[in-house]
Amino acid sequence: MAAESEAEVTRRLQELVAGLYRFRDTYFETHSVEQAARKPRDVVEEMERTLRELEGAEGCAKHRAPYLMLKGKTLNVTADYSPQAEEALSRAVKLDPELVEGWNQLGEVYWKKGDVGAARTCFSGALNHCRNKVSLRNLSMVLRQLPCQDPEERARNVADSVAHAKEAVQMDVQDGASWYILGNAFLSLFFNSGQSPRISQQALSAYARAEKADCTAACNPDLHLNRATLYKYEESYQEALEGFSRAKLLDPAWPEPKLREQQLLDFLERLTGHLDNKGKVKAKKLQSMLGSLRPSLLGPCGDGRYQGTSGQKVTLEQRPLSALKPGVNTGVVVLGRVVFSLTTEEKVPFTFGLVDSEGCCLAVMVYNMVESWGVLIGDSVAVPEPQLKQQEIRREKTFSFRSLRVESPLLLVVNGKAQGPGCQASATVVYSPQSE
Repeated sequence: MAAESEAEVTRRLQELVAGLYRFRDTYFETHSVEQAARKPRDVVEEMERTLRELEGAEGCAKHRAPYLMLKGKTLNVTADYSPQAEEALSRAVKLDPELVEGWNQLGEVYWKKGDVGAARTCFSGALNHCRNKVSLRNLSMVLRQLPCQDPEERARNVADSVAHAKEAVQMDVQDGASWYILGNAFLSLFFNSGQSPRISQQALSAYARAEKADCTAACNPDLHLNRATLYKYEESYQEALEGFSRAKLLDPAWPEPKLREQQLLDFLERLTGHLDNKGKVKAKKLQSMLGSLRPSLLGPCGDGRYQGTSGQKVTLEQRPLSALKPGVNTGVVVLGRVVFSLTTEEKVPFTFGLVDSEGCCLAVMVYNMVESWGVLIGDSVAVPEPQLKQQEIRREKTFSFRSLRVESPLLLVVNGKAQGPGCQASATVVYSPQSE
């Protein structure tokens, strides 16, 4: 049999390494989700087998740069940083500075190492040689993680991150990984630009396209956790819990999904418990609190100084909590007393129980407040044009309650007084960079 040519050896080794990545990325096409805990070990075993075959062909690889790149790529298949991968890939790009895949792989190694600046240099350098979707989406990812003290610089980085992710998607609309990165870019933009519902929908749409594009994205635990984080912020608690649960199932060794799921369940348990017993405020005290509710406590919401959604100053009609309908209740204001308050681990939202003069109790969830802002038991709170949500979350236990969503404390009147601008702050979000 004739000896393999150099080109044939290179093609065979490329397919060998590509097979390793297919094994990792399509693991759940050949394994059940119940076997998820075995995946890291199985990938390592496949990596070691691939390395043995690569090393057997080392003498045939006359041009060292492609071989070193493939070796580094093989060592880079796991989620952990590999010094051996960094060494092989660094040598590869020194031998061939135009080796775009080598730069991309080296950038991923630096990312895992925690050297975000070096990762950015690698991806930017690769793009100088060739516009490609891998460098674009990886640069999108890196830009969102660069440390920034200047809010304007942070905003520019996020905007550039979205632009790079969009370009990556445009280069290949069937690539689920690019759609996933675009979803994360929109997620970051959402929490850094006023939480526009339009951007939220763009993030959710990108995640859905990622799942539709290929099974690899659909089996990505990070996607499910990040989307669940957005669902939680939007108070779509059923979908949030399902997302955390799916992420937990796909990566049992990753503690974050299980932690987030349990935190949300604990919050719902505490919230519904407080709502059921009105914060354990004694009946006599509650009667006294509610008996002192007066129209004067509506402040600007009761004397024609409230500026409505139309921009015109209007007088709102006071109604009981029981009369509210799901959605925004335009032209309406409600007034009650605070009977309890709760905060989550993320400090957002600030949640309190509101009881009106009829004794109806529901939750009020306030966003975009500074950490020092809050209300105390016994405070009166007026909520203009309240946005009502009827929650029905079904797990092992069903959580059923009504809540008002308030986008800023500036919208509230506390003890008859409007809240000053110093009480508002931008929300932040913790999402998973595990596979980014």
